[in-house]
Amino acid sequence: MSPLASHLVRTRREFLTTSASGIGGIALGSLLSDDGVLSAATAANPAQFGELKSHGEGKAKACIFIFMEGAPSQIDLFDPKPKLNELHGSSLPKEMLDKARFAFIKPDTATLLGSPRKWKKHGQCGMEFSDLLPHLGSCADDLLMIRSLHSEEFNHHPGQLMMQCGVSRFGMPSMGSWINYGLGSASRNLPGYVVLTAGRGGSGGSSLWQSGFLSTKYAGVLFRNQGEPVLNLKNPDGLPPEIQRAGLDALGDLNRMRYQEVHDPEIASRIANYELANRMQIAAPELVDLSGESRQTLEMYGVDRPEPQGNDFRGSLPGLRTYDTFARNCLLARRMVERGVRFINIIHASWDQHSELDKNHAYSCGAVDQPIAALIKDLKQRGLLDSTLVVWGSEFGRTPLGENRPGRDANTGRDHHPFAFTMLMAGGGFKGGLTYGATDDIGWHVTDKPVHINDLHATILHQFGLDHLKLTYRFQGRDFRLTDVGGKVVEEWIA
Repeated sequence: MSPLASHLVRTRREFLTTSASGIGGIALGSLLSDDGVLSAATAANPAQFGELKSHGEGKAKACIFIFMEGAPSQIDLFDPKPKLNELHGSSLPKEMLDKARFAFIKPDTATLLGSPRKWKKHGQCGMEFSDLLPHLGSCADDLLMIRSLHSEEFNHHPGQLMMQCGVSRFGMPSMGSWINYGLGSASRNLPGYVVLTAGRGGSGGSSLWQSGFLSTKYAGVLFRNQGEPVLNLKNPDGLPPEIQRAGLDALGDLNRMRYQEVHDPEIASRIANYELANRMQIAAPELVDLSGESRQTLEMYGVDRPEPQGNDFRGSLPGLRTYDTFARNCLLARRMVERGVRFINIIHASWDQHSELDKNHAYSCGAVDQPIAALIKDLKQRGLLDSTLVVWGSEFGRTPLGENRPGRDANTGRDHHPFAFTMLMAGGGFKGGLTYGATDDIGWHVTDKPVHINDLHATILHQFGLDHLKLTYRFQGRDFRLTDVGGKVVEEWIA
């Protein structure tokens, strides 16, 4: 925003703030009546005044984005390729390999790797899943399966940034941040954007839930699923609530005085975050307390499931209880939706199977299959699935070629593959029982209805009632958006 425009906007807000009467003062008072300390934060975000972005009422009110960090193999889970099995052990034509970039494969000696998986058609729609995902298969008629995703990025961190932030650069807002910027939080006592993790930890870390150049109040907040939900949230022993409240009031007064002088939106975010943390001291522990859930619900999600024997699985480490943790995360996601959290990231790592793919995929699928299916069914029976979008996806897929990296057992895993991969979505106004797009006989390229990651983002925003071309933020002289310079809404997905 230019200095002149910034001055005009600030002058207008100061007029509204100081007016003793009139509709402007009434409107502003209504906006701030919920919590007076948020006045500066509200004024600092033009989206909250309804000036930008919305194209109408969206079907989706919340999103649970389940991110399978490391890239599951679509060829072994969602996209059966009998021809690939016939060609197992064969080489690809040199002209195909010359145009491809790989993370680790040595093209000169690489050969095709068939899949040992058994396949079954599920639901009235006949959607195909491998034998590793029987529970998800039972949700087939509620699922949109997209087999034609593609990306430019073939390494993990750039690919993860592309999927979460729309571009493969550091410092960009994530999708959860953009949605909360556009719509605001629907929860007074919890963050609008929450992150839950399971497994050994993702390589992208907090860069995948950052707010970038947007206000820090739109960043994802990392929650733990047991014990203290947010570290250092609890008051130190011996600090009475009245003293804490007095301290917060004093800080709020000082910050508001400073904000009136410099109009720095980060001061407004600081005020809002202090107050939110205070309210979370009650709301967050109640959120993670599952004692009120029925035994039937806990068993449906798989809470307290035992960890498979052994600790040499790719997605595990000694001492981790990934199966139980992931189940709790899915149940917590449903509870967060009920409490108004706008965007939840569940990140599970790692699916990076460069070797021993069969063993490691069996472990990872066993961790996520039952809880995700339970989440979809639970949302549906509570009447929440129509307004809650559930997404299952990763940064890219895996190659039809077997991994032949020196020092690894040849052809027991697959390398990174951004040219064609699969994602799933359910709810949020999307069609269920639809398999969209197709790949060639070996799963190398998209052959029908290609979908770029920016198209995926544009369509998700559309379901929230947001126009991806208008959801922008001016930074360093340019209007940025989640879909960067691309993206189109895929109308065929919308129910």
